[in-house]
Amino acid sequence: MAFRFELLHQSTLSRARVGRIHTSHGIIDTPNFVAVGTNGTIKGLDNETVDAIGLQLMFCNTYHLLLQPGTEVVRQAGGLHRFINRKLPIITDSGGFQVFSLAYGSVADELKSRGAKKSEGHVLKINEEGVWFRSYRDGRKVLLTPESSIAAQKAFGADIIIPFDELPPYHIDEGKLRRSLERTHRWEKRSLDEHLKSPNGQAIYAVVHGGVDQELRRQSCRFLSDLPFDGYAIGGSVGKNKEEMSAMLKDAVPRLPEEKPNHLLGIGDLQSLDALVPLGIDTFDSSYPTRAARHGFLLTWNGGIKAEKAECAAQFGPIEEGCHCTTCQNFSLAYLHHLFKARELTAYALATVHNLTFMVEKMRRMREAIAQNRI
Repeated sequence: MAFRFELLHQSTLSRARVGRIHTSHGIIDTPNFVAVGTNGTIKGLDNETVDAIGLQLMFCNTYHLLLQPGTEVVRQAGGLHRFINRKLPIITDSGGFQVFSLAYGSVADELKSRGAKKSEGHVLKINEEGVWFRSYRDGRKVLLTPESSIAAQKAFGADIIIPFDELPPYHIDEGKLRRSLERTHRWEKRSLDEHLKSPNGQAIYAVVHGGVDQELRRQSCRFLSDLPFDGYAIGGSVGKNKEEMSAMLKDAVPRLPEEKPNHLLGIGDLQSLDALVPLGIDTFDSSYPTRAARHGFLLTWNGGIKAEKAECAAQFGPIEEGCHCTTCQNFSLAYLHHLFKARELTAYALATVHNLTFMVEKMRRMREAIAQNRI
């Protein structure tokens, strides 16, 4: 099946919309939450379980899969879907985020003046060709370019792929940010050209950059909208707080082609979903619910529950009444409390099943609310 986006309903209350992304591995209803399976797996779960939960799109990381097990192993296995036994759609990134995180650190590191320390021994050289870096697994030198990133994602066979881009830190002067954006645009054009040599039924999303500079974001939207990308992701530094991020997105999202899907990279906590779905964003990826689960934080409609708190010790009902996840159907909150206190690995799996099921249901309810013009 060819990739296409179908707009089903535009809210009369906001820019929120309900749509459907068609891929060769199934449909993605939008807006939707995308869980992060860095190494081809949601931590603590097998992909049969993840598919059964109904997670329609999983995000896998090219940087990690490129280094281990490597593109050739995945190719010989018949592609990423067969290798990890996932039947539903997959999106892969370019590897750029991880490489440049090594060079600059995260926004949190950068704000704490720790970013420069990240590059020592990892990123060796950044130039027009691409990025030379040292593998964290075996120390070998690796060159990642727009062409090699696309080649890897072709070998993986993901339904949606991302062009190679540069991710400068939040604190960067205007001149360097502008030069970074110009190089990113050249890299994205090279990525697109490489992809178009053999589309293989895959879709490629452009990545809008420009940091929190409104004019640079507008330039990026204009430049990328003129190229035949299948969709648009919003990446780079999105601000040091939610207010700055929201202001940037309010201006940028309406500048993207409405007939194509869009994606917000790396953001998907509950507060952000509530605030940003009304802006017209279609998909969001984040490790938030799975990371929270591993820390014993359980998502419910009445707020989060910390499984290790003493008051959970004698709660013999499910995490939440009415939840249809297999954890709530078969185990009590008291049992999860015991497992977390005992540091049993089963605790992480059961909590992750619940939190992912919650996210799937949350997005279903949001789509229903949009269709009724309540969002």
